[in-house]
Amino acid sequence: MNKITKLLTMCVCVALFSCNNKAECNHKDQDEKMEVSDEKLDRFGITNRDYLSAASKRALEWKYVENDWYRVFNPMQPLKGDLAYEEGVVRRDPSAMIKENGKYYVWYSRSTGETDGFAGDIENDKVFPWDRCDIWYATSEDGWTWKEEGLAVPRGEKGAYDDRSVFTVEIMKHDEIYYLCYQTVKSPYNVRVKNQVGLAWSNSPNGPWTKSAEPILSPADNGIWKGETQNRFMVEKKGDFDSHKVHDPCIIPFKGKFYLYYKGEQMGEEILFGGRQIRHGVAIADHPKGPYVKSKYNPISNSGHEICVWKTQGGIASLITTDGPERNTFQWSPDGINFEIRGAVKGANMPHAIGLNRTLDAPDDNPTQIFDWGLSHVYNNWNYQSIMRFDSERKTSHAAKGEATPDGEKKKDVQKDN
Repeated sequence: MNKITKLLTMCVCVALFSCNNKAECNHKDQDEKMEVSDEKLDRFGITNRDYLSAASKRALEWKYVENDWYRVFNPMQPLKGDLAYEEGVVRRDPSAMIKENGKYYVWYSRSTGETDGFAGDIENDKVFPWDRCDIWYATSEDGWTWKEEGLAVPRGEKGAYDDRSVFTVEIMKHDEIYYLCYQTVKSPYNVRVKNQVGLAWSNSPNGPWTKSAEPILSPADNGIWKGETQNRFMVEKKGDFDSHKVHDPCIIPFKGKFYLYYKGEQMGEEILFGGRQIRHGVAIADHPKGPYVKSKYNPISNSGHEICVWKTQGGIASLITTDGPERNTFQWSPDGINFEIRGAVKGANMPHAIGLNRTLDAPDDNPTQIFDWGLSHVYNNWNYQSIMRFDSERKTSHAAKGEATPDGEKKKDVQKDN
């Protein structure tokens, strides 16, 4: 061994003995730079400020650790009247509820018959429960017993962009005009079809509705399918997060403009560590009818499925459900684009395809109050779905029956969680 080799070997040994490994050295350096109060260490039960695990560091860096966004959902309850479960009929994806003329109004996707899937004649079969849908509406005086009022927005004529199905509808009222935005599909409904978003408007919640001649939002056009086989997972280039489909539209008036939130599905969709590769985007317009321009900051979420957004605390809040590493979280944005997690939501009884009750408030000191009750669909089976009612309560402390909570009150009910 020559002198140079011996010298290098000694240097390596000194480096190794000075620190067990490089990762620990780096952690130690980072720990020394992090300034943390004794009160915060005590709150999170962290023993030694000199040795912080990655989990402890994340906890200490959380920007929001209070509990006024935490909600517990109760089991959903069946509706009465015409929206009670009906064999042979699909009623799903309820819109938000608004109250007009002393009655609640809701719009929803409606179809009939069993689902055939993609194995048969897709030109004539029904490939999904939301295939071959029209948009119907119903009214209720108490939110429990509903009267189905009939058809609101039908599918388009053959050859139109919405000739196969119109579904997953949302309502917005602005300047005494009512707007319905919804998904559309043009025949044939194959696995590579690209869903779009349509719009209809009326001077009355009872219609008649005027439909947009063209879609107001379309998928990105920068993905490339691989081959001609009807396989949506085979791509040469995936493209943007919304290169395949734009789903679940919802328009919110915000800061003098109109924010169209939507779910994006990407060509060649993958299963990542948090589930399906689903993210949300937003397009913005000066007028409810558009034109809508997609934000350069899209996607605006890392997770999610159906869109569920509302205004609170001077910004836009979003409930992220079902898919992705940040699912089952409440998020909030001051500008409608840059969202941060404000709280987690217990997954049990979590409704999806939520129809918010927009007659409820979301005050600054209770930003999730809008979830006191609302509507959601459930899968009675794969062929048929129905709309049910959910309710929830804000939970700011955990106490057993008869035990005093931090504010001095005694818990009267029995919590199901331990």
